[in-house]
Amino acid sequence: MASNSINKVTLVRGLGLIAAISIILGNVIGTGVFLKARVMTCNVGSPTWVIIAWIAAGILSLAGALTYAELSAMKPQAGGEYVFLRDAYGRIWSFLYGWMQIFIAKTGSQAAVAVAFAIFLNDFLGGKLKQTLFTTNIFGSQYELTSLQLIAVMMIVIVTTINCASVSVSGQLATYFTVIKIALILLVGVGAFLLADGTFAHFGMLNDGGTCEGVEDAVRYGVAGTSFAAGFGAAMLGALWGYDGWNNLTLVAGEVKNPQRNIPIALIGGTILIIILYVFVNIAYFYILDPTQIASVSKDSSVAREVTVRFLGAGAIVLMTAGLMASSLGTLHTSILTGARVPYAMAQDGLMFQSLGKLSTGTRVPVGALIVQGIWACLLALSGSFDTLTDYVIFGSWIFYALVTTSVFVFRRKYPDAERPYKAFGYPVVPILFLLVAGWLLINTIVTSPTQSLAGIFLIALGLPVYYYLTRKSKVRNQNPEA
Repeated sequence: MASNSINKVTLVRGLGLIAAISIILGNVIGTGVFLKARVMTCNVGSPTWVIIAWIAAGILSLAGALTYAELSAMKPQAGGEYVFLRDAYGRIWSFLYGWMQIFIAKTGSQAAVAVAFAIFLNDFLGGKLKQTLFTTNIFGSQYELTSLQLIAVMMIVIVTTINCASVSVSGQLATYFTVIKIALILLVGVGAFLLADGTFAHFGMLNDGGTCEGVEDAVRYGVAGTSFAAGFGAAMLGALWGYDGWNNLTLVAGEVKNPQRNIPIALIGGTILIIILYVFVNIAYFYILDPTQIASVSKDSSVAREVTVRFLGAGAIVLMTAGLMASSLGTLHTSILTGARVPYAMAQDGLMFQSLGKLSTGTRVPVGALIVQGIWACLLALSGSFDTLTDYVIFGSWIFYALVTTSVFVFRRKYPDAERPYKAFGYPVVPILFLLVAGWLLINTIVTSPTQSLAGIFLIALGLPVYYYLTRKSKVRNQNPEA
């Protein structure tokens, strides 16, 4: 079905190279690099292993970016991964990917980042904002609704409304937020080394008695019966959450100028820059704080804040939390921008409700898809904690990251003479290594967190009856256009 089959208004290629890079940096650099060091230290105990986990997750993300660069330059269309899966494996797999993005990955990521924004805002106001509104018991589990969750919902609504403007405006905002994010990381890292008293001796220490608030014993270093593989796998999950979003530029490929050149440059260059920034700032964390101190940071605070206080004093809390708020807001903005293009592409193919495939005649953005995405993200923000949401996002996402990566082999075999403005570096070794590590990560997650993993698989499988309903409805409509 053609891209203008639902209405004659088409997408505009309004994103240049800087905006494309900003979308990647804006999507990736958000909350993980500031929040996950605590959990990862509890997982592996050693600063060295935390750094190794960040490097390994970065290399894995880069291997994926190298492969995605070939696919995106070959097929620069709105929906990105959805298009790759559709053309490689058929409509059912592309639909399940889109279903996962809508109901787990994209909206779950948006909810998690919005909750993180509320946490930072609470820090900014000295902890006075968080209030428990009510608690109840649901199927044997205690549910707590707090004021922070309502603030998260409010931010999703506001940023969704902003994204109803033209894509060029959204791209400019992404660039502004990205500058703030990079400045914030450099502030923490450079300030730690130049203005604070620290020591590299911390890298020879282990977490000894850290509180590790909210970290399960099954993936906590030093707890009897916990294997190192389980802990390192959990730490990798934390790091991968920090890198999650490197693939999101492919979703707006239909709106990137000169996509055959700009998409590969943005994917590869942006990912390499993020790896460097992440490793640098995590080294700074452990230079200032020993692993036990990092493991004892409250789950409602951040390691970055504790480090900054060491060299700027109590007044740094205001500056740091304001920067963290801006950082998470930027991630929320780019995630909402890119995420709505998936249901839009699905509706263009008749695999989602037609209203989601319509563009605003004024701004040429899929307003209907943005609204539906925002509603579900709000519901997820009300449903659970930050770390629970990110675990669902990572597990569901990596199932399809692996499947999308395999499509490069399918296209090389089926279309050997197709135009490829960029060819994946290290093919076929790099994609194979990516798939091997992704497989290990998924299996390890199933073993260590079976409930969350099975819940993620179940939510993806729920898309099957919806797929058959929508395809049947589309078939009837095509046979009887007047209906």
